[in-house]
Amino acid sequence: MGSKKNFEFGGPLGAFSMVTGLPIAVLLLNLACNKTSCSIFHFPSLPTVDEFFSVDALVLFISWFGFQLLLSMIPVGSVAKGLPLKSGHCLEYRCNGFSALVLSVIVFGVLVLSNVRVGFVHDKFLALATSAILFSFALSIFLYVKSFMVSEIELADGGNTGVSVYDFFIGRELNPRIGPVDLKFFCELRPGLIGWVILDLCFISEAYRIYGQPALPLVLVVASHILYVADALWHEEAILTTMDIVHDGFGYMLAFGDLAWVPFIYCLQARFLLEHPQPWTYYWTSAIAVLNVLGFFIFRASNSQKNNFRTNRKVASTSEVKTLATASGRQLLISGWWGLSRHPNYMGDIIMAFSWSLFTGFQHIIPYFYSFFLLGLLVHRSLRDDASCRRRYGSDWERYCKIVPYRIFPYIY
Repeated sequence: MGSKKNFEFGGPLGAFSMVTGLPIAVLLLNLACNKTSCSIFHFPSLPTVDEFFSVDALVLFISWFGFQLLLSMIPVGSVAKGLPLKSGHCLEYRCNGFSALVLSVIVFGVLVLSNVRVGFVHDKFLALATSAILFSFALSIFLYVKSFMVSEIELADGGNTGVSVYDFFIGRELNPRIGPVDLKFFCELRPGLIGWVILDLCFISEAYRIYGQPALPLVLVVASHILYVADALWHEEAILTTMDIVHDGFGYMLAFGDLAWVPFIYCLQARFLLEHPQPWTYYWTSAIAVLNVLGFFIFRASNSQKNNFRTNRKVASTSEVKTLATASGRQLLISGWWGLSRHPNYMGDIIMAFSWSLFTGFQHIIPYFYSFFLLGLLVHRSLRDDASCRRRYGSDWERYCKIVPYRIFPYIY
C-alpha cells in the first residue's frame, strides 16, 4: 500500500457523494428537461420501467463501445509516445481517433440513407443514459479489481491511499491496458465524445422527421459540437500531456465522466433545441456564432502554442518565445497566450460553452448547466494544477505566478 496522500474532491465522503450523486444528476437533469417542460421548479414525472431501462438500449450501448474499440485498433494514424513513467518507460498510443470519428459519421450516414430511423435513439435516450451509467459502474469495478494485479509502480499516486471508496473513485492503476488497448486513453476521447456527435446527429435527423427541417440554432449548436470534437480528435496526441493521462488513475471518476456524463449531459443543448425550437433572428444567431468562433480561436491558438512549445525544440529556443527557467531544468512558457493567463485554453473553452447555451435562449436555466459545470470544472482543475506545480517547482512557481498572475481570464481571474 502506498503512503497516505492529500485527498482531493472532498476526500472519501466527497468521493462517495459523487459515486452515488452523479448518476442521479444525469437522470434528473434529463428527466427535468423533457418534451413538455425544461424547468428546475417542475418535478419531472417518473419514467416507466421500459423508459428507464431496456435490454435493447443496453445492447446498443455495448455494441457502440465494441464498435469504437474495433476502430481504435485499425492500424492507421500515428503512434505517439507518452511521457516517461516512474519506471522510465514510455507507453505507445495509436492515435486514429479522427479516423474513428469519420468512419462513425459515414456509418451513420449510410443508416440514414438506408431509411433506418436513427431518431429512435431520441426515444430511447433515458434508457441509453441508464445503460451508460450501469456500464460505467461495471467497468469501474473491473478496473478496481484489476489494479490489485499489477505492481505498485504502475499505480497512480493519488489513487493508492488505502481508502477503498476514494481509490475506487480516483482510480488506482495509472494506465490499465488489455493487450494493445490503453483503456483510459481509449475512453477519454472515443465512445463518449464520438457518441456525443452521433446523439446530436440523431437529433438533427429527428428534427427533419418532425418539422421538415432543423431550426438554425440547432444546426449551429450541432456544428459547433462537431467542430469541437473533431478538433480534439485531430490533435489527439495532445491529450498525452494532460492531467487526466499523466496524473489521474483510471477509476470511476474518468470512466463515468467519459462514458455517461459527457455524451448524455453535453448534448443537452441540442436535445433542448430539438424539443423546444427557438425562433431567433439571423442577427442574433450570427452574433452568437461569432462569439463561438472567438472562443474556438482562443482555444485552438493557445493549445497549439503550448503543444509546439512542448514538442518542437526549435520553437522553444527562438527569441520570440519567452520562458522562465526552473531548478528542475524545465522551462515555463510566459509569452504569447500563455503570458496573458496560466490557462488561456480554458478561457476559450468557457467562451465556447456559453455561446452554445445562448442559442437556447434565456427562458430556461437547465440548458446552461453544461456551461456552469464547465466553468466550475476548469476553475477547480486550475487550482489542482496550481497545487501540483507548486509542489513540483517550489519557489520557481511563485516567481511564475508573479509574472503571469491570472489563472484563466486576464484582469478578471
